[in-house]
Formats: sequence, structure tokens, C-alpha cells
Amino acid sequence: MNRLLSLLPLLPLAVQGQDAVTAARAYREAHGATILAHYRDLLAIPNVANDSVNIRRNAAELVRLLSAHGVVARQITRPGAPPLVYGRLDVPGATRTIGIYVHYDGQPAGTGNWVTPPWEPALYTRALHQGGTPRAWPAAGEPIDPDWRIYARSASDDKAPFAALFPALSALRNARIAPTSNLVFLFEGEEEAGSASLGPYFTDHRDLFDGIDLWLILDGPIHQSGRPQLVFGVRGVSSVEVTVYGPTRPLHSGHYGNWAPVPGRLLSQLLATMWDDDGRVTINGFYDDVIPLDPVAREALDRLPDQDAALRASLGLVETEGIGRIEARLLEPALTVLGMRSADVGTEARNVIPIDATATLGLRLVAGNDPERMQSLVEAHIQAQGYHLVRSAPDSLTRERYPRIARVTRGDGYRAARTPVNHPAAAPVIAAAHRVAGNDLLIVPGLGGSLPLYLFTDMLGKPTIIVPIANADNNQHAENENVRIGNLWYGIELVAALLTM
Repeated sequence: MNRLLSLLPLLPLAVQGQDAVTAARAYREAHGATILAHYRDLLAIPNVANDSVNIRRNAAELVRLLSAHGVVARQITRPGAPPLVYGRLDVPGATRTIGIYVHYDGQPAGTGNWVTPPWEPALYTRALHQGGTPRAWPAAGEPIDPDWRIYARSASDDKAPFAALFPALSALRNARIAPTSNLVFLFEGEEEAGSASLGPYFTDHRDLFDGIDLWLILDGPIHQSGRPQLVFGVRGVSSVEVTVYGPTRPLHSGHYGNWAPVPGRLLSQLLATMWDDDGRVTINGFYDDVIPLDPVAREALDRLPDQDAALRASLGLVETEGIGRIEARLLEPALTVLGMRSADVGTEARNVIPIDATATLGLRLVAGNDPERMQSLVEAHIQAQGYHLVRSAPDSLTRERYPRIARVTRGDGYRAARTPVNHPAAAPVIAAAHRVAGNDLLIVPGLGGSLPLYLFTDMLGKPTIIVPIANADNNQHAENENVRIGNLWYGIELVAALLTM
């Protein structure tokens, strides 16, 4: 229990919620430079899930930060898995327990063209595409422009919530305002790697999570229009890797071209059969299991601002795939070519026919889709194109028997999750967010990205609401990931409102 907060009287709820937002604003105005400095230090710790040394450094730092804010915190471990950071803060008189989930791991930095090293956070006067230039980190008391950007891996996805959560806790404590709910903090270090250990963690420590009434998932960007949003669902995710084969050894393209099958051509032709000219997936049964939105969610979807034209202009796209606005398209399953490989290109290209070609296909799933069934549909389509499927590299007997061979490797994945927009637990969350966002707040039935929320909704049986903070143009998962300072300031006030709803 927070020993300081436990001594404070609870204010009337309406007054407390209003005062919490005011207190959060006053705190970040007085301590903005310190907040940014602390966040810079957290971003400087690399956080790729398979980097066990640095992942544990992140976990230890988060335990330290929770403890410094009066939360009883510890690491929970499993062999071979990144640790969970678990914390609990009990509030006298509270009749509700809110879970707060953040993942502290990030995507690998990759080999892209970062303007600054990904683990050396840098401050810029604006976004790069707006002509931003580097500037020094502010000194105490120096005015802070909300349009400044921090560039670093995980600046937005998903360490940004920590830059809102910890200052919000400090602001409440400084103003002697207690949260209105018991709080459970769950910070995961494996989300970007598929969250394979989260379910087993829940099984092993079910007693720690059974009493939670609602989970707030602090992740994701605000709406593309720049308006704040609350999101009530996510797509599931899975993948399939396909390799097709040519000769058993590389061949000179002059001596064997027009005669030996070229794996790059075979793969391209195979992939082309999976979509029509509008980008709709042509795999048999691909859309059959989709559970449609309920009327309340459909009404919320229809109220969202139309951003398609603005998005096309900003992304240099004359036209986009499918029929319907982006919000509706993101509530359908998707099949995406994540990458292709067959020999080399550019200055490294050689006059050879390579032995194989590989494509990794990403599956985004919606309510009703089972990951394994969707993978099976892709496999059945490949077979229907005349390919013999194998699970490992084909041996000589297989090559002699089948003219077209495809090795298919299934990736891990998980189902989509959705909480009804009119769930009883949602009303106070929406009201709290309105106190900060006003009438700009959008209620969104589903996010295009994926999170392992089915473990919360299906396994734990509890509703989830996603609370995005980061700017929509944050470059998450890519080089030059960034977060806008104004979004962090919004997040501090939003979290303060939610903790006192």
C-alpha cells in the first residue's frame, strides 16, 4: 500500500476528478524538464525482448520507479521469459480494482536510417518531415514547446505511457489526492515478440489478477485526425512463411534462363493469386468467420471523422485498397506481404537463378477468426495453385516427384479481442477521458494493430479499454520512431483523470 496516500482523506469523486486534472497540469508545467530527463534515461535502456540483459535492466528500473511512487512492486519470472513487473496500490475505501497494462519491450531497431542512434534519445524542434532540427534538452524552468519531438526506439511504442503514468502519480501525491480505485500495474516485456509467456504467467499467478474489474491498456496512437480516442478492440495476429524452390544449386542466368524455373517468378505468381485488383483477399473462406459489429459499435464507427483523403495526401497515395474508409477496413481480416527474398538486388545483384524464394505473410485477424484456421486457409490456397506442401526443405525424392514445392512455416499468433462500447465498466472511463479531451474524444470500436488482449477478455474474463497517448505520425516499428511532447502532456492529465474516475 502507498504509505503516504493511505493517510490521505478521499475527496468527493466529482471534485476529486476535476482537481486531479488541474493538479496534473500544474505538476507537469512546474516539472516539465525533469519529466523529460527521466523519460530520456528510461529510453536509453535498450528493450528488445530477446536481449535478456537489457530487458532485465528495464524491469528493475520499472520496479524502482513504482516503488518510488509508493507502489508495492516486484518482478515475476519464468524460465526463458522476460520478467513481468507487477505492482499493487490499495486505496482505503475503494470498491473497485483497475488493472493498468503497459508493455516495456520494443521492436528491434533494425538497420534503417536513424537520424540519431535509436538508444540515444534526441530532442528535435519539430517532426523531421516538418523541418525539425536537433536542440538541447531543456533546463529546469525553461519553456517547453508541445510540438518538440523525442526520437528514440520505443519513444511512442510503448514507453510513452510511462512518461505519463509516473508524473500523474507524482502529481496526485503532491496535491494530496488519492486514487478512487485500487490499482494493479502489469508491465510486460514480450509483447512485440508475441506475448508467448503472458498466458502461462496468468495461469501461474491467477490469484494476483482475479480481483481486477477492468483493464486499461496504455498503448497505441491517437486518431489520425489528431483527436484523442478510446479504443475497445484489437485485431489478432499471425503469420505464414512460404518458400518455393528452383534448382538445387544456383545457375548462370544466361546459360539456364528461359529453361530452369526461376523461384522469384514462381513466388510472385503465387502471391498474385491471393488478392484481386482492389486488394481484397481471394483465398476461399477468408472472410467467412467474421463477427460483425453490434449496432452500438457500428454507430460509433459511423461517427468517426473521415480521414481517408487527408491520409492519402500525406502518404503520397492516389488510391487505396478495398472499398470503404480506413476505420471499416481495419475491422476486416488482412493478409500482407511483410517481406520477400530471392538472391540480391541493386549493386549486389548477380546473373544467377537462385535456388529458392521466400515471402513472409502477415495475417491480421478480427473477431471470429481462429489463427490456425486462417493459416490453414492460406495453405489450402497454395495447394490449389498446384504446389505440394512440405514442412522442411525437400529431399531428392520429393523434388523428383513434384514439379512445384512450397515449404510453409506457421508463425505464432493470437485471436482478436473486443469489449462492447456500452459495457457498464466503460461509462466512467469515457467520462474521465471527456474531462481532459472534451468533445474531441472519439470512441473507436477497434484498432488496426494487435495486442494480446484476448488473454484478458477470454482467459481472465475481464473487459479491456485501450487508452492511446502517442501521436499518430510516430513511426512506431520503423526508424526514427518519435513522440510529440504535447501528447505526453495530454497523457499525464488523462492518466490522472482515469486514476480518479
